[in-house]
Amino acid sequence: MNWNYYNTFIAVAPDCPATTGIIPPDKKTGKSKHSIEFELISQAPYCYTQEELLYEVHIRHKNIPEAELAERGAEIRAEFFSKPKACMRASALPKKFGWGIHFNDMGKMALIPVDSPEYKEYAQGANGKLQVLAAMRNQRAK
Repeated sequence: MNWNYYNTFIAVAPDCPATTGIIPPDKKTGKSKHSIEFELISQAPYCYTQEELLYEVHIRHKNIPEAELAERGAEIRAEFFSKPKACMRASALPKKFGWGIHFNDMGKMALIPVDSPEYKEYAQGANGKLQVLAAMRNQRAK
């Protein structure tokens, strides 16, 4: 099964409270999933597919040691993907923190702040080159 998006832009949720891209805060007990997502994508734009990012966030969030990954990596990955996963449309980055997510033709992603010229271009479909999807709402529409 392929979990990736290609030539797609995930726009911020219709009820996103952010008017600019905000760096997600860490929790007092360590990094949150959305702060790990932000860190990985912002430090390496167009490096990760959605599938690669979901797995990398999982192993970092669970603090799975390198030795265990070396020994049981394929098993851990298969177990992780054996259950349905929320896609990046459900991520707090486009729902709460004001980041659009652009996936190129190879499925690799980059963050685009909602207040940038690139965001406006991508949100309009980049002259028909992109599929545009909105992030999931934070609350049900009334």
